Amino acid sequence: MKEKAKIMSDDEMERVLKRLALEILEKNKGMSNSLLVGIQRRGNYLANRLKQYMREMEQEKVITGVLDITLYRDDLSLLHDQPVVHSTGIPVDITGKNVILVDDVLYTGRTVRAALDALMDLGRPSSVQLCVLIDRGHRELPIHPDFVGKKIPTSKNEIVEVRVVELDGVDEVVICERGE
Repeated sequence: MKEKAKIMSDDEMERVLKRLALEILEKNKGMSNSLLVGIQRRGNYLANRLKQYMREMEQEKVITGVLDITLYRDDLSLLHDQPVVHSTGIPVDITGKNVILVDDVLYTGRTVRAALDALMDLGRPSSVQLCVLIDRGHRELPIHPDFVGKKIPTSKNEIVEVRVVELDGVDEVVICERGE
């Protein structure tokens, strides 16, 4: 893959995440009956940053969890013979709570569909909201984010890579083009 364009630097990513944190706090009137759930892998790191910014803004407890959707994917057999399953860890019962799902990139909507299935196996939330850093379009399912960092129109031969310092050593968002 060839890197085509850098669309978000570390400073821009921080600014966008702070804005998203504020929007989530405003819509939910704080976080007393809400929790952030990051979709493995990068959604988890983004959820933890949102938590940090919310604590700075509101000085209140913010609960976070992590959700692995690997076994809920509809393309599992196409991915690998032995899929890598990460952990799911949600420290509270989600029944009656406002769950804010956090992911890095929204594309077809299939990851979010799998996350909704996984969540419903854990309880019955009062509501589920979706927060994504990047919405690149090309939806295949009727899924729409409640909170969007940035909308980026892309072609289907492009890939949006969100890089986080915890995994990649740098915070940035780039568009890459698939090779021939």
